[in-house]
Amino acid sequence: MASFAFKQFKIDQNHAAMKVSTDGIMFGAWLSLDNAKNVLDIGAGTGLLSLMVKQRLPDLTLSAIEIDEQASKDASHNIACSPWPDIRLHRIAVQEFESLDKFDLILSNPPYFQASLKGENAQRNLARHTDSLSFADLISSFLRLSTECGRLAIILPADGAHRFIEQAQSQGLFLTRQCNVKTTPSKPVSRIMFELSKVEQALATESLCIYDGNNQYSAEYTHLCRAFYLKM
Repeated sequence: MASFAFKQFKIDQNHAAMKVSTDGIMFGAWLSLDNAKNVLDIGAGTGLLSLMVKQRLPDLTLSAIEIDEQASKDASHNIACSPWPDIRLHRIAVQEFESLDKFDLILSNPPYFQASLKGENAQRNLARHTDSLSFADLISSFLRLSTECGRLAIILPADGAHRFIEQAQSQGLFLTRQCNVKTTPSKPVSRIMFELSKVEQALATESLCIYDGNNQYSAEYTHLCRAFYLKM
């Protein structure tokens, strides 16, 4: 059984195309949960981000959306076996998802390949390519489902992040947080974690390097993620 054990929960990932990754763990730890009461996880995959959010703030209300049947199997199992079985998992496309209660925080580790060649694994293509969830769809879903002061938190490769931010700003959203991520000190920025809001405010910027010069987790990455890794 393919699984990944964290300090307070375990992720079984027998069915999902996209497995637990450093990106996901880093993003789940970086998210700001300030004033978050009703949260939506779009593209929940194995349920990793939802479970990390509930570990950090167990009393908030959390809904998760996953379109893929196989990934939903893993997420449903992982949620049911966790300390937070009250997470509401919906197997549905976000374009079709409706909620009477609006969300003050929406988060996503979305598909990001837009013009690259696809492999033979259709399930992995669905998880990695934007055919099922374009940037425009994600932005419009956020505008539709969020509160007046709602926030949208995303992680993307650097080039995709810049395109996403430009599209979001053209829709009247404001960039409020940005973290530029390097894998090692000598490499360029490869990932950007960022937060957009319906409300304008000063932009807070930061940087993060995952590994130090000795190819060990950096002190800053360890500080960010140590509440989750079983051995850190």
